[in-house]
Amino acid sequence: MIGLFIAIITFNFIAFKTVKRFTTNQIVHIWIFTIAFQCIFDLIVEFKYHAYWYFDKQVDWLGMLAHTVLIPPVNMMFLNWFPFYQSVWKKFIYMFFWVIGILIYETLTLLPEPWGYFHYGWWRIWHAAIVDPILLLILLGYYKWICKLEMQLLENTIQK
Repeated sequence: MIGLFIAIITFNFIAFKTVKRFTTNQIVHIWIFTIAFQCIFDLIVEFKYHAYWYFDKQVDWLGMLAHTVLIPPVNMMFLNWFPFYQSVWKKFIYMFFWVIGILIYETLTLLPEPWGYFHYGWWRIWHAAIVDPILLLILLGYYKWICKLEMQLLENTIQK
């Protein structure tokens, strides 16, 4: 539990102190998308298939913290520093190091309580190594879509 609280405070502090590229609208979209996507993913993987769980196998309030305020600031940082206008190679390297960082963090969350709060059922770190890049690419696609919608809205507003 201590590890979760430290992570929430640290990730949110870093995100809101360093992330400057997003509009308020984009921040809200990133947070809501992250919460919805994580809840849907975890509903299947965590609760239906019991691949992993936070704290215990039941739905609980502490687990809700992990679903609502832990990952959104991490996604904000990932998108804020993403090299959108760089080569494919630089994008690949960026994704690679983010996945490595996520895997290291996930390994730390497996520590015994009070530091750790994450537990494996049949899930293993190699599952995360495969799934995490896909999830990050989905996040990138969603963010690009939101930016495109904002540009269309801005263009429509200017034309009127």
